[in-house]
Amino acid sequence: MEIAIFGGSFDPPHVGHLLTAAWLLMTEPIDELWFVPVRDHPFGKRFGASFDQRVSLCEKAVASLGLARTRISRAEERVGGDGRTVDLLEMLTLEHPLDRFALVMGSDILQETALWKRFDRVSELARIIRVQRKGHELPDLPAAVLPEISSTDVRARLAAGSPLAGLVPRAVLEQIAEGGLYGVSTSARSPLSSQPR
Repeated sequence: MEIAIFGGSFDPPHVGHLLTAAWLLMTEPIDELWFVPVRDHPFGKRFGASFDQRVSLCEKAVASLGLARTRISRAEERVGGDGRTVDLLEMLTLEHPLDRFALVMGSDILQETALWKRFDRVSELARIIRVQRKGHELPDLPAAVLPEISSTDVRARLAAGSPLAGLVPRAVLEQIAEGGLYGVSTSARSPLSSQPR
């Protein structure tokens, strides 16, 4: 079967990630889609939540939508150290020799492949599924059909106590509030309080 690897920080996961996953499952000839949270950022970026917390948030997000043929993978945990996408794909190819892989890449990332470790090998190991992102348009891709939502904006809204209606699944917001993640005080008003009921 063909497995699409949807990697990212998912810090936190939001409805844009879920809509992208649903769109890919409906439009691409893939059998499964795996959310693969990164363990360590390749350029040293610090995350707002730990790897385990982000994996758990992804599980909540996917469960809230009930996406079939979707799973959360902790594969990045096994790559270890300075592992990059090529190392992840090499490992998965060895672990799943009867399967094929595809790699989901946003148009923002596609413009940075010169910075990647052995992108030529990445292209050999996985079919590249290109997704247009607003603000990073590539002329040979269809117009962006997915909402413009970023985890950076979500984190800023959480820290400021701004409304998040329509941006983050309720189950994810509940876990953020319960765990006091992203600067949300567990004793403060829940970010869910600003969401319509």
